[in-house]
Amino acid sequence: MKVLLVDDEKELVATLAERLNLRGIEAQWATSAEAALSRLQTESFDMAVLDVKMPKMDGLLLKKQMQDRCPTMKFIFVTGHGSNQDFMAGASEVGSDYYLVKPLKIDDLIAKIREALQR
Repeated sequence: MKVLLVDDEKELVATLAERLNLRGIEAQWATSAEAALSRLQTESFDMAVLDVKMPKMDGLLLKKQMQDRCPTMKFIFVTGHGSNQDFMAGASEVGSDYYLVKPLKIDDLIAKIREALQR
């Protein structure tokens, strides 16, 4: 399984990618929506873990654009802002029911990745 982590917090995505790789999940990262879309031109991923709040393009819009290019890709959203109700209201528009709150626990992230990919 191959996962793309997208968050504007470089230390967070670099650390998460390292921890996922150590646990046998191939993970790469990008710090902007633009960089993530650029990666999709040359690589394929089974899943993307997207920060909801990012500069220029939020995670919900990024999901729509990524899904247009990779219809079978699965998604998990993460955020450190807002409430679960706020997220779910926006997420219902793009069909996501995988959501985690920062700070992330690596075991919770791995469980959600496996759950989403088994669906």
